[in-house]
Amino acid sequence: MALSLVEPALRVAVDVTFLRMAAPPEGPAPALPEGSRVERVARCSVPFYRYLYNTVGQDYVWWLRRAAGDAEIAAILGDPAVSIHVLYQGGAPAGFFELERRPATTAQAGTVNIAYFGLLPHAVGTGAGRAFLRHAIDMAWAEGCALLTVNTCTADHPRALPNYLAAGFTRLRTVREIWPVPVRLGLAVPSHLLA
Repeated sequence: MALSLVEPALRVAVDVTFLRMAAPPEGPAPALPEGSRVERVARCSVPFYRYLYNTVGQDYVWWLRRAAGDAEIAAILGDPAVSIHVLYQGGAPAGFFELERRPATTAQAGTVNIAYFGLLPHAVGTGAGRAFLRHAIDMAWAEGCALLTVNTCTADHPRALPNYLAAGFTRLRTVREIWPVPVRLGLAVPSHLLA
């Protein structure tokens, strides 16, 4: 008789809002703060990716990639449809975004998804967010995007949804999800998100 081992997990209840943008935004992009630049990481290593993902997401219950093994992360990073872009301020990482392109063979051909977007804690509130988001949007459209998507949830920074809407995304739908966040990850989950 085989035993079924279930990993201890916290049940986290979030409302996930799915958004889309059907055309590039009009008007000039806001400038990044002085001393800032964005670089596409040609060959992102698993440790560097984990540093970015874990540091940006530590306060927002970003858990899926924390729970993934190194081989799974390496496969994602090695996929030519995925690109990692890092915001640097004064030479140090200050944020990142991940673009995921849908293959031309799928029903959503030409769709680019902003899979992850965020600032490291020290960069939150510095005025970089709006310009960095526009950079992500412009990068997606510049690479042949037909439709741009992103989602956010009630575990994210409270300005995330308003910022996406202000950038030109439209709301498609909001759904309630229950996430089984493994206890071993050690994430601090706000009490209002516990199911």
